[in-house]
Amino acid sequence: MYQQTLDPLLGSLGWSALVAALPLVVLFALLGIFRVTAWKASLIALAVALAVSVGVYGMPPGQALMSVSLGAAFGFFPILWIVINAIWIYNMTVVTGDFEVLQRSFARVSADRRIQAVIIAFCFGALLEALAGFGTPVAITTVMLLSLGFRALTAAVVALVANTAPVAYGALAAPIVTLSSVTGLPLSELGAVTGRQTPLLAVVVPVVLVGIIDGWRGVRQTLPATLVCGGTFALAQFLSANFVSVPLTDIIAALVSAGATVLLLRWWSPELVTNEHEMAEAPGAAARTADRGGTVLRAYAPYLIIIAVFVLAQIRPIAEAMDAVTVSFRWPGLEVLDPSGQPLALVEYDFAWLSGAGSLLLIAGALTIPVLGIGPRAAATRYVATYAQLKWPIVTVMSVLAIAYVMNTSGQTATLGNWMAAAGGLFALISPVLGWLGVAVTGSDTSSNSLFGALQVTAANKAGIDPVLAAAANGSGGVLGKMISPQNLAIAAGAVGMTGGEGDIFRRVLPWSLGFLVAMCLLVYLQSTPVLSWMLP
Repeated sequence: MYQQTLDPLLGSLGWSALVAALPLVVLFALLGIFRVTAWKASLIALAVALAVSVGVYGMPPGQALMSVSLGAAFGFFPILWIVINAIWIYNMTVVTGDFEVLQRSFARVSADRRIQAVIIAFCFGALLEALAGFGTPVAITTVMLLSLGFRALTAAVVALVANTAPVAYGALAAPIVTLSSVTGLPLSELGAVTGRQTPLLAVVVPVVLVGIIDGWRGVRQTLPATLVCGGTFALAQFLSANFVSVPLTDIIAALVSAGATVLLLRWWSPELVTNEHEMAEAPGAAARTADRGGTVLRAYAPYLIIIAVFVLAQIRPIAEAMDAVTVSFRWPGLEVLDPSGQPLALVEYDFAWLSGAGSLLLIAGALTIPVLGIGPRAAATRYVATYAQLKWPIVTVMSVLAIAYVMNTSGQTATLGNWMAAAGGLFALISPVLGWLGVAVTGSDTSSNSLFGALQVTAANKAGIDPVLAAAANGSGGVLGKMISPQNLAIAAGAVGMTGGEGDIFRRVLPWSLGFLVAMCLLVYLQSTPVLSWMLP
């Protein structure tokens, strides 16, 4: 039996926090400064995490290694299981030519590629986030942007920055559902407060995306469309989270935003000036090719099937039947107590082999095969090829989750969290940083909420801050760590053929991640004071 200690180094929480942060410092330094490929950087950082857990925290080596195996298992299922099956469906549409039809369909909405990028990365990406999450929108929208002619680096950066505002309600609000379960706070209240934070982010993200593509000139020329896109998404997200349905928030917001933007483009269009520096090739005549209605419908069919499968899976009798076969067990060889002497819940592993999002995508992919007219053998060949395509991202994601679990089970993460919670009344200012840190390490807002949710509530009560505000801030701050998470960097790089160039992507997205984080910290702090407390329910 291993019991966590918060201050193993010299009995000091501060010194212990410095050592506990070493794996993260090494990981991001290797990525951002030394330009080491993500899979190598993650393996080196994993070795550092193991050394700290055994050498400083006194965790038995056997248990530390079992933590590695648990993290790697979680990295593959459910996270990689989702990404692999999502990319497989995409790969089948490429083989059949349906992806080109889909591309032309998006292009006909607007001849301006900046607007196309916003609709794909923000609106369509939000819909994918709502249905699956866990890297799926990044994996698919990066490739779609690449096919529109954007350079690989630009496509990856735009997709990652776009995958922010919808994340808190991703995978049918899985992060908030998890937050409610670990804190004991009502789901409706957590969803409502989050719905008064992330919509402000949604307003500006489409504007930022155009700025990344075409600078201030592009921002000025497309401002009506980007404000309508972000504004309607924000309004729909706020209304749904507060008055309609927390799990359906992103689905409603994505559809409303896309619909409003398309309606605007029926009578207004921006000046057609494109930043060719960000394009791999100039626009061609292919985008103007007219496709028959049936051909377009078949191109959209895989995504309509995905939506239908996920909606059906949420019907209570079906959901209960699928959940009934889920296998849950404590990971063998891990007997860990938290600092208070309670068994650590993180060593529980749920193998939702039927109801998991990745399995639902696999079912949707199987249903898509006859619709696309691709043969079973060809579909199987593409499935095997997808694993080969993602081999290094698979290593990266499993390694990063192994780091997270070693840090979680040894107590390194708890040390960092408690050290930050010691800020007292200023905790509201840095509360989102905890969520940001959790997502940066795990790549998942759901994991970050399970990691720091209870800690946020405890710290908020000590500091005299509304615990619902602090808990919601964990998820809202966490969405801003998504774009710098090594697992998402690896997914984006692998999808556009930039494996090994994760450091280049990291340097491009880091300023946006930090800038948004500062704004979110200020918002949450002001919401904890009379200045903006009126924003809370």
